Amino acid sequence: MKIRRILSGIAAAALMAAVVTGCGPAASTDTSQTGSDPSSNAGNDAAKETTITLWSIATESDSFHTAYANAIKDFETSHPGVKVVHETFENESYKTKIKSAVAANELPDVFYTWAGGFSQPFVDSGKVLDLTSYYGNYKEDLSEAAVANITYDGKVYGSTIVTPVSAMWYNQKIFKENNLEAPATWDDFVNVCTTLKAAGVTPIATSAKDKWVLAMLHDGLTLKSVGPEKLQKTLLKQGGSYSDPDFLLSAQKIKELSDIGAFIDGAAALSNDEASAEFYAGKAAMYFTGSWMGGSIMTDAADPTDFSVAPIPVVNDKNAKLTDFMGGGADSLMVAASTKDADLSAEFAFEVTKGISKYAYLSGAGIPAWKVNYDDSTVPELTKKVTEYANSATSFTLWFDTLLESEDANEYLALLQKLYLGSITPEDFQKEMAAQLEK
Repeated sequence: MKIRRILSGIAAAALMAAVVTGCGPAASTDTSQTGSDPSSNAGNDAAKETTITLWSIATESDSFHTAYANAIKDFETSHPGVKVVHETFENESYKTKIKSAVAANELPDVFYTWAGGFSQPFVDSGKVLDLTSYYGNYKEDLSEAAVANITYDGKVYGSTIVTPVSAMWYNQKIFKENNLEAPATWDDFVNVCTTLKAAGVTPIATSAKDKWVLAMLHDGLTLKSVGPEKLQKTLLKQGGSYSDPDFLLSAQKIKELSDIGAFIDGAAALSNDEASAEFYAGKAAMYFTGSWMGGSIMTDAADPTDFSVAPIPVVNDKNAKLTDFMGGGADSLMVAASTKDADLSAEFAFEVTKGISKYAYLSGAGIPAWKVNYDDSTVPELTKKVTEYANSATSFTLWFDTLLESEDANEYLALLQKLYLGSITPEDFQKEMAAQLEK
């Protein structure tokens, strides 16, 4: 499998954690155009106008939306006569759309994607432009570690935006009112959940409708059960086995949380936006998702100072550490091989990812993949805190649905939803996952 060649880059990223990025954040269905009115470019001949079409998941409700808008505006300003048409889509529907567009050879000039196994088929299809020669102009500000997961067979096929990590976001006001501290172990975590339940507080807000949200918790618990080395070997089919008892442990933990009523009522019908809104409103004490939530807390919570962040608790300290994180350089832009102007589209991909990285960091939405060579004194404290965690990480492992090949990832998410709903047991979940990865 060609994706094996990126593992050395993942290891490098763990050693260069200062360059710290799923599954991307979910967003509501929306298709919009972002960019300046071409008529505002005085003196430009409309016939000479060049259009670049970009697809992303940065909908208006997404914490990255403003960062995209600002970066695109900067590019248009520095490139008179160029108009960017930015079309945005909800996270889950986009995964299907982009795969269909690749198959039908109907890609836009530039498109958002997730690195690792998710984008491997796009590269193999020959529908993506090799950006290696263009990357040479940006290596000083975007390290090889940052693009390791978007590098296949030694060639760079995309530009990384941010390097998110999964974390436990929690309402520190609620914790303080109940004499609780952020849990570091599984026993601590269970105690937090049972104490909150007894006090009439919902412990965890989540979405099982948007399956990737539930996966954020399960992926993290699995990493903290089996450890990074065994997890990667198993998901990449390099000698590990999902039949290992440590994989069963994390599935059992999801059921245990469900049995004690830790999850918010109706999670199976709640979208990520709806579930996170409950968290921002103080109706649940914890939310497990990526580092991008820091930006949303700043804009959507009534009082951002009520919130804090911590690493996902350790399930098995024989295999994992508190400083092991799900995440890494995954959120990226690729260029379609069919683009009419390869040079312009390639420049756009790098320049705009650089801009998004900057603006997302300044707003608190993301941890930058690009070098910080600007004043970051205004970055929200929440984002600085999660960035510090990432900078001290002992390992990064890409999320299951990013690291796994497409078919395996789809089956994983379907099985996880069944596990949450109780239609399969933890033992059945483990058995079916092992069978899927042996295909």
